[in-house]
Amino acid sequence: MARGFLDASVLFSACYSTTGHSHDLILMALREEFQLVGSALVFEEARRNLAIYSEEYVVFLNFVIDSIQPELVRPTKSQVLAAAKHVALKDAPIIAAARKAKVDILATLDKKHLLEKPELEQVAKAKILTPAEAVAFLRRQN
Repeated sequence: MARGFLDASVLFSACYSTTGHSHDLILMALREEFQLVGSALVFEEARRNLAIYSEEYVVFLNFVIDSIQPELVRPTKSQVLAAAKHVALKDAPIIAAARKAKVDILATLDKKHLLEKPELEQVAKAKILTPAEAVAFLRRQN
């Protein structure tokens, strides 16, 4: 089974709107079409950003996390610092966590810092994809 890491932008989008590929990824994880892997840092960032709009979104995210029970990874300080040599420090924990988790994909909406940077795929040892690309990849795997 494929393993996927969703960054906070994808989790936010999935909970904020019931349409779109970010939400599709959550539904796929609920149907156990791939193993969702995450980090406490990413989940907390998504909660914080969703709380700005409505506590209901946070409740939904918590429901999703409780229902899916994703595997949690916590990169070490040295792993984050190694990733920071290739990406902005704020994004280094995401790349480090994806690498440590040995995921197949890292789904993100961050065009500026993460997408379309093949060198980061080498660092993360995972495909870095938009939610639409991630859905297509996962459907091909199943």
